[in-house]
Amino acid sequence: MKIYTKTGDKGTTALFGGTRVPKHHLRIESYGTVDELNSYIGLIRDKNTDDLLRNSLSKIQSELFTLGAMLATPPEKETLKNGKERLNIHKITAASIQFLEDQMDFMNKSLPQMTHFILPGGHETVSFCHIARCVCRRAERLSVALNEEEEINSAVLMYLNRLSDYLFVLARKLSQDLNAEEVKWIPEKL
Repeated sequence: MKIYTKTGDKGTTALFGGTRVPKHHLRIESYGTVDELNSYIGLIRDKNTDDLLRNSLSKIQSELFTLGAMLATPPEKETLKNGKERLNIHKITAASIQFLEDQMDFMNKSLPQMTHFILPGGHETVSFCHIARCVCRRAERLSVALNEEEEINSAVLMYLNRLSDYLFVLARKLSQDLNAEEVKWIPEKL
């Protein structure tokens, strides 16, 4: 399989199902940002993390590929003429979202209660979590905008919302594990 196809040389690309759209199309921006997020999560996974966290992050990366495929499939192309699903893979479900919630609950058990906003930083790995969280929020905003144009699976929006929360909690947990200081944001008074 060749990597280059030359079909995008004029600024268009194909969605799953064959529909061609401009490369700046909101659907492309949405799943392209999910791909960017996936790369940052891979970076976090490659840091000195334990096996449990590496496995969780690998599962999340796989779910993000699924989520990207769901975003790359326009509603009118979801089913074939014979009624079968075109995208014949596991989809993002309530169980996918529950996994993130369970992981957050587990991590939160050992964390001190938050009393202030926290400034990103303190350790390189923690900073990568915050970058991933911000990219996740952007993916969520783009997906919400796409959903206003043409309906997408609601589990996509819920998963991205929960994943950004997960990445915040992960940043706090890694700060604790790495003995990194959590810098509280205390606004200056006038």
